[in-house]
Amino acid sequence: MGGFAKAIRERVRVARAAVAAAYESGDAYEVAVAQDELDEMLRLARINGVHPDGEPEISASDGS
Repeated sequence: MGGFAKAIRERVRVARAAVAAAYESGDAYEVAVAQDELDEMLRLARINGVHPDGEPEISASDGS
Protein backbone atom coordinates (compact mmCIF):
# COMPACT_ATOMS: atom_id res chain seq x y z
CA MET A 1 0.00 0.00 0.00
CA GLY A 2 3.07 2.29 -0.08
CA GLY A 3 2.16 4.15 -3.26
CA PHE A 4 -1.49 4.45 -2.31
CA ALA A 5 -0.64 5.76 1.16
CA LYS A 6 1.83 8.23 -0.32
CA ALA A 7 -0.80 9.51 -2.77
CA ILE A 8 -3.38 9.98 -0.02
CA ARG A 9 -0.85 11.81 2.15
CA GLU A 10 0.03 14.11 -0.75
CA ARG A 11 -3.64 14.87 -1.43
CA VAL A 12 -4.17 15.62 2.27
CA ARG A 13 -1.17 17.98 2.18
CA VAL A 14 -2.49 19.75 -0.93
CA ALA A 15 -6.01 19.97 0.52
CA ARG A 16 -4.71 21.48 3.76
CA ALA A 17 -2.80 24.08 1.78
CA ALA A 18 -5.94 24.86 -0.24
CA VAL A 19 -7.96 25.35 2.95
CA ALA A 20 -5.33 27.73 4.31
CA ALA A 21 -5.22 29.68 1.03
CA ALA A 22 -9.01 29.86 0.92
CA TYR A 23 -9.15 31.29 4.44
CA GLU A 24 -6.47 33.82 3.46
CA SER A 25 -8.56 34.91 0.46
CA GLY A 26 -11.68 35.33 2.59
CA ASP A 27 -13.83 33.56 -0.02
CA ALA A 28 -16.46 31.54 1.87
CA TYR A 29 -17.31 29.36 -1.14
CA GLU A 30 -13.64 28.55 -1.74
CA VAL A 31 -13.25 27.67 1.95
CA ALA A 32 -16.24 25.31 1.78
CA VAL A 33 -14.98 23.56 -1.36
CA ALA A 34 -11.44 23.21 0.00
CA GLN A 35 -12.71 21.95 3.37
CA ASP A 36 -14.92 19.37 1.63
CA GLU A 37 -11.89 18.07 -0.29
CA LEU A 38 -9.84 17.87 2.90
CA ASP A 39 -12.65 16.08 4.75
CA GLU A 40 -12.93 13.57 1.90
CA MET A 41 -9.19 12.89 1.83
CA LEU A 42 -9.12 12.43 5.62
CA ARG A 43 -12.09 10.06 5.35
CA LEU A 44 -10.32 8.02 2.68
CA ALA A 45 -7.19 7.90 4.80
CA ARG A 46 -9.15 6.73 7.84
CA ILE A 47 -11.11 3.97 6.08
CA ASN A 48 -7.93 2.69 4.43
CA GLY A 49 -5.83 2.75 7.59
CA VAL A 50 -3.49 5.46 6.31
CA HIS A 51 -2.12 7.93 8.85
CA PRO A 52 -2.46 11.25 6.97
CA ASP A 53 0.81 12.62 8.34
CA GLY A 54 2.80 9.42 7.87
CA GLU A 55 3.29 6.54 10.22
CA PRO A 56 4.41 7.57 13.69
CA GLU A 57 8.07 6.82 14.28
CA ILE A 58 8.71 4.05 16.80
CA SER A 59 12.07 4.17 18.49
CA ALA A 60 13.79 1.37 20.37
CA SER A 61 13.75 3.46 23.54
CA ASP A 62 9.94 3.70 23.78
CA GLY A 63 9.49 0.05 24.72
CA SER A 64 7.94 -1.07 21.44
